Amino acid sequence: MSGVALATTGNAPLPTLITAGGERAQIRFLEFFAATIRNANTRRAYARAILDFLTWCEGRGVKSVAGVQPIHVGSYIESLSLARSAPTTKQHLAAIRHLFDWLVMGQVVPLNPAASVRGPPHSVRRGKTPVLDPTEARQLLDAIDISTPAGLRDRALIGLMVFSFARVGAALGMRVEDAYVQNRRLWVRLQEKGGKIHEMPCHHSLEAYLDAYLDGCDLRRDQKGPLFRTIERGRAVLSKRSLAQANAYAMIGRRAARAGITTKLGNHTLRATGITAHLKNGGTLEDAAAMAHHASTKTTQLSNRRSYQADFDECQGGSI
Repeated sequence: MSGVALATTGNAPLPTLITAGGERAQIRFLEFFAATIRNANTRRAYARAILDFLTWCEGRGVKSVAGVQPIHVGSYIESLSLARSAPTTKQHLAAIRHLFDWLVMGQVVPLNPAASVRGPPHSVRRGKTPVLDPTEARQLLDAIDISTPAGLRDRALIGLMVFSFARVGAALGMRVEDAYVQNRRLWVRLQEKGGKIHEMPCHHSLEAYLDAYLDGCDLRRDQKGPLFRTIERGRAVLSKRSLAQANAYAMIGRRAARAGITTKLGNHTLRATGITAHLKNGGTLEDAAAMAHHASTKTTQLSNRRSYQADFDECQGGSI
């Protein structure tokens, strides 16, 4: 199978329903992942969702992708909503709908069977990602041993996500040249979703962390190399390879445990922590949205946990 097929469906062959649809369906299926989805995480999520759906259809007697009907999509989404969360179900429906839109445009199928199917209702007013209060964030950063390259790297990465609200994917995609001086200040350049470039000056603490990392690990000479790198096995030195997102997640968990922080942290926790601290310190929602590179302040508001303190105070005010 082609490299695109391997990138979208792993080592497995194309789904049976796609193969049964003929050569045009197979080409169009591969083009959907190669040409329409630029974000690697979205590509993987959509591939899993679509493969699950096509496998489900095959198990119910559907012979080809052209035989998929609205009743199949509706029944699948109904069963999925009983086992999975509403956001996950809606993501699966979006993946199926986008695929069939692409197949319709390619004249593989006449109509999109998912067009009329509605997902489960879902409304979010406050995000679920746990955040650290400012003292815990400081505790996490100060507890890192910076006498090693790993410590310098980890403090710089955590600081970047806290102080610049960077997405972990954008942070790990940075090259050394993406931390640069402008007007006597250190700036960072982040490639956000959709390939959009976001540039912003560093907070003075983040500037100190990045400078210490760049100088302590002698990275400035390799401007085109990845900024955040793995550690070579058996040696306390940086490799030439980029740090993977899963490794960053594991690192944050280890650093939090060593700092005595019991809150379960994820990569997005640090971003939400920075946004909440910014708003607590009098920053505006509009400025936070611009720094986080959100298209809407509604998205930024999901990371705002200032109301958690009000909830806590209300609970403590009651009496029995």
